[in-house]
Amino acid sequence: MKEIVIITGAGGTLAKALAKKLENKYAIRFLTRTKKHENEFEWNIEKGIIDENAFENVSHIIHLAGANISEKKWTEERKKEIISSRVDSAQLILKALQKKNIQLKSFISASAVGIYGAITSEKIFKEDDQKGNDFLSEVVIRWEKAADEFLEKGLAERVVKVRTSIVLSEKEGALEKMSVPVKFGIGSPIGSGRQYIPWIHIDDICSVFEFALKNENVSGAYNASAPQHTDNENLTKEIAEVLDKPLFMPNVPGFVMKLIFGELAVVLLEGSRTSSEKLQNAGFQFKFPDLKNALEDLFKNNKLK
Repeated sequence: MKEIVIITGAGGTLAKALAKKLENKYAIRFLTRTKKHENEFEWNIEKGIIDENAFENVSHIIHLAGANISEKKWTEERKKEIISSRVDSAQLILKALQKKNIQLKSFISASAVGIYGAITSEKIFKEDDQKGNDFLSEVVIRWEKAADEFLEKGLAERVVKVRTSIVLSEKEGALEKMSVPVKFGIGSPIGSGRQYIPWIHIDDICSVFEFALKNENVSGAYNASAPQHTDNENLTKEIAEVLDKPLFMPNVPGFVMKLIFGELAVVLLEGSRTSSEKLQNAGFQFKFPDLKNALEDLFKNNKLK
């Protein structure tokens, strides 16, 4: 019998890619707003409703649910939604496990390197470094605290928090958005261009979650970012080179980004490096540690051009 793994955030690119990676070794179930398939179970975070049948004989939960940080302007209402989609969703699962008296083998939660704050500095952040004091760090601190409750209340033998960086994928996300203007010859770095962008290939982030799932010695927080560091300017240039396109445009001024995106602009204008040393010391090996190889795989092999 295959162990049962529940994955939340069923509609996201990561959840779909991860499920595909795990489906031969595990029985996959999804928590989703609208049930369409036999292995899907409905939940509604706002109403506090969840189909408890999802938890029958479950061994592991991979919690990926969370409203997209950069999809909309950060109004007060949107900020509440961003936090609720991560924290309240975890608490809804926790209460269901308590009610059914279930202990998981592992609760593996997505997290984010944003926990260190949206700042540009020469520091390379490790997992035990001081956390930030802005909205992004507040979100992640509360996100991780919600995950830790599963361990504190005896509902999971271990908890893993995967501090994800920007996921480079051929399907959607930052890479797709950045590549569009480059394709038309109007791509350019943003702000100073010197802000670091912690990144990871979609295949590697899926492998990180699989690694966390399989290895009982893995617990706590791990930075999931490729070992090769890059900044916004270099990433833009690398995309242009792989696409064989010129870069003519000057940098987009920071004040323009702030006018367009408001407080959200900080995600684009600031960023520091993060260390994946802890993850690698635990035995994880990156398939795409090099940015150019990662981009070539996504653009050429997957026909993103």
